[in-house]
Amino acid sequence: MKLHLEIWRQAGPNVEGHFESVDVDDAVAEMSILELLDHVNSKYVESGKEPFAFASDCREGICGTCGLNVNGRPHGPGQNTPTCQQRLHQFNDGDTLKIEPMRSAAYPVIKDMVVDRSALDRVLEQGGYVSINAGTAPDADTLHLNHETAEFALDHAACIGCGACVAACPNGAAHLFTGAKLVHLSLVPLGKEERGKRARKMVDEVEGTFGPCSLYGECADVCPAGIPLTAVAAVTKERARSFFRGKDD
Repeated sequence: MKLHLEIWRQAGPNVEGHFESVDVDDAVAEMSILELLDHVNSKYVESGKEPFAFASDCREGICGTCGLNVNGRPHGPGQNTPTCQQRLHQFNDGDTLKIEPMRSAAYPVIKDMVVDRSALDRVLEQGGYVSINAGTAPDADTLHLNHETAEFALDHAACIGCGACVAACPNGAAHLFTGAKLVHLSLVPLGKEERGKRARKMVDEVEGTFGPCSLYGECADVCPAGIPLTAVAAVTKERARSFFRGKDD
């Protein structure tokens, strides 16, 4: 399988970047996009060239580390699939793949296709957790939670924090990411204790760092975890609830 690659090369955050052309004559359809980059880098190392830098970790679609734009779309053409699970069988022999880092003002480039997504971490630091006394795990039936609520909470807890929603949004908003965390933690019993405080702090952080949400829906379209667009509504809903209650819960 022959592919023509246009891969982003940038030495640092304050250096102008450019696309570097690479022709691959021996790609295999079963390769993932990350494995294709590994293949290119192996040849670069053997020939004494500097390999391309890109981020990856588990390569199983659960860690959220891999973050690439492939032909202008975060993660690639496959629906609800992270970059590490996007296979080359989606492309045809002779196709051109333009591979670059996720683009957002909140994601400065570190090197090549590695970006700093710590802005998402700072949103989580404001309330993406529950404060409890650690100890032995309680019995499963200690806290009562019906099946439907648990499933709905877990659907939103599936967010892997990759940041594709921000890169896809014309405004650079992180409301799908934030809304997923707010929905998840507002439904589970331990998360309800800090529901109001969490909403105030997380929404203040996300709106001070990222752009406003205009409900374009691009975020939900590229989300590898399939977080529904309705999660965006939780940002306004939870903030309004916190304002009118005036309490931490």
